Amino acid sequence: MDFQLSEEQIRIQKLAREFAQKEVAPIAREADEKREFPWHLVPRMAELGFLAGPIPAKYGGKGLDYISFVNVYEEISRACSSVRGFLAVHVGLHSLCIYDWANEEQKMEFLPKLASGEYIGCYALTEPNAGSDVASMETTATRDGDYYVINGVKQWITNGNRADVALVFASIDRSLKHKGICAFIVHTDTPGFHRQRMEGMELGHRASDHALIRFDNMRVHRRYLLSNEGDGFKVAMGALDHGRLGVAAGAVGVAQACIDACIDFARKRKQFGQRIGDFQLIQEIISDMVVETDAARLLVWRAADQKMRGIKNTKETSIAKYFATEAAARAASNAVSLHGSYGYSNRFPVERYYRDIKGYQIYEGTNQIQRIIIARAALREADMAEK
Repeated sequence: MDFQLSEEQIRIQKLAREFAQKEVAPIAREADEKREFPWHLVPRMAELGFLAGPIPAKYGGKGLDYISFVNVYEEISRACSSVRGFLAVHVGLHSLCIYDWANEEQKMEFLPKLASGEYIGCYALTEPNAGSDVASMETTATRDGDYYVINGVKQWITNGNRADVALVFASIDRSLKHKGICAFIVHTDTPGFHRQRMEGMELGHRASDHALIRFDNMRVHRRYLLSNEGDGFKVAMGALDHGRLGVAAGAVGVAQACIDACIDFARKRKQFGQRIGDFQLIQEIISDMVVETDAARLLVWRAADQKMRGIKNTKETSIAKYFATEAAARAASNAVSLHGSYGYSNRFPVERYYRDIKGYQIYEGTNQIQRIIIARAALREADMAEK
């Protein structure tokens, strides 16, 4: 890949940065405190082409390359992780999943409306007893003529209370484990689709819309089956590759925001007769942030570049997600410490970055799961090299 961004990539990056800093950052703290998502930003993101960035123009998208789009994620995350989370679910887990797996009729029905913001999408996979172990999901889909009757519960579904369309995963035969899982495109006004806000207060991403969804004899026509029966696990994993790339890019944004905040504070804060940025220990902390953030960004760009080239890159995406979120967690922790007592309150944004980053380590597969994916891929590659 070329490490020099093209003129178009730079234009998109600047567009996203201007939007994030002028329209997202000023309301981020209030949205977090009130636990209210700024829904007024959705039409604006549609106008800018962010709601379906990589989707081709035929389906209402902008056809952005993936380098450009991960830079959109990064810039928005520098301002607000909850807004990035909305976008990553709406585009990465929902719209791109439909684009990858849907038939032409399904694409034409849903993608243009998702791109315009007329529809908001969510991704209903996680359950109370099925998180990392997707194959153990308990939601069922029973065939009844031309319909599937779906029963079960999903939780921590981002955008779930506001979504118009949900990707719902259910098993037609739980004894088949992952081979029995199916994916469905479901209108959320379908009878039997019930939703409510998750109980309790989130540690971070407090402005995000997190839903508990129940399916009570919900009937879905077979024309809304995504791909074929039994393909649901492959559909889910493909979507998670999109989602993990968005998480990795978002983590880079949080890490960069920590750098920005620390540099600003270190230049202004004075102790012992000089600004704290002149102390070597403070410089060491900042230098570690800069180096790790730069490395994380390059890993994200590598994964995005491979995706553009059509190269299967599950391992590389997991590497980017794992490294970027761990680096950002260290950056957020050090940023709070560098700010001292100021970092311990929401007067400064590093407190929010510290809370938010934990979600990045969990979303789209915990970092423990990423380690398993990376190690298994490395072992498999070594086995193949010996044959």
